[in-house]
Amino acid sequence: MSRQCFEYHPSTAYRFIPGLKARVPHESGGYLIRANSDGFRCDHEFSKARTPGKRRVLLFGDSFTAGDGVSNGHRYSEVLETLLPSTEVYNFGLPGSGTDQQYLAWKDFAQGIDHDVLVIAVLVENIRRIASRFRRYQNDQGQEVVFAKPYFTLVNGALALHHSPPERRPIAEDSLPPEERAAVDRGGRFETIRKLINRAGLKEIVQKVTGYQPVPEYGSASNPAWQLMRAILTEWTQAETKAYAKPIVIMPIPLYQHVEGTSSAKAYQKRFSEVGKDLGCTVHDPLPDLRNYSSEDRRKFRFPIDIHPTREGHAAIAKSLAPTIARLLPEI
Repeated sequence: MSRQCFEYHPSTAYRFIPGLKARVPHESGGYLIRANSDGFRCDHEFSKARTPGKRRVLLFGDSFTAGDGVSNGHRYSEVLETLLPSTEVYNFGLPGSGTDQQYLAWKDFAQGIDHDVLVIAVLVENIRRIASRFRRYQNDQGQEVVFAKPYFTLVNGALALHHSPPERRPIAEDSLPPEERAAVDRGGRFETIRKLINRAGLKEIVQKVTGYQPVPEYGSASNPAWQLMRAILTEWTQAETKAYAKPIVIMPIPLYQHVEGTSSAKAYQKRFSEVGKDLGCTVHDPLPDLRNYSSEDRRKFRFPIDIHPTREGHAAIAKSLAPTIARLLPEI
């Protein structure tokens, strides 16, 4: 999504332009986005007071939650509202963000909002984003530029926040020292090889043959990136419990390689299961439900080129998540 849809924010680095209404070009033919006055892509204005007769769910995530590729009404947040009567879902999804930035969004924008359930949707790729200090984006001319992002490190077991506030202007990547250049999120491993394979149209075949693992960071509980992810989830859930004592759902969102069966999900499933038990949170893993669909239907969960969920993908995620949330919601 073009950065023209966003404005700088000193906590999260950016947010949608408050009140934005725009049509975004896309391979699907384009889609409509609307942002509320807080700068999030949600049709609800964020009210601290409860809406009479309504339950409320707060939902945090990245572009898979914000809904890149589909209009507001076709995202899993809106589908949840149709599956859970008398329930409103506040969507705090922020495209391109990591779980670290989403935690900062919760701290800055969600305080004092009365709610019944908090859902933290973690695209499993976020484990790489939280370990990065800079991210690449396309500017208005289609050129790749680098922006600083807020990030955490672990210092004596505690989270320390850096780049707060982050630099407002883009940074020339070649101006960064080597150790900082290594902290630029480039969207995956083996960047040069990946581009060559993609151009040749062999991506899915190569991944299946080689057993490609897009997120090896989950392979060990002692991996530094996982330790950081675990610390962020721990601090976030503890702060939520202390402030509101409401149920928390952590939902790891699989990549298409996991949904379509070209990569194993066992490692990340084990890590999230462990953290859920330790934190006393509900972990909802939608992958088993998504894998129950036929291979033809699963391929329809993403676009031909764009890996974001289609309408069908959002509907399947909502159908999987709804029963878990329903068990946690109070009676009206």
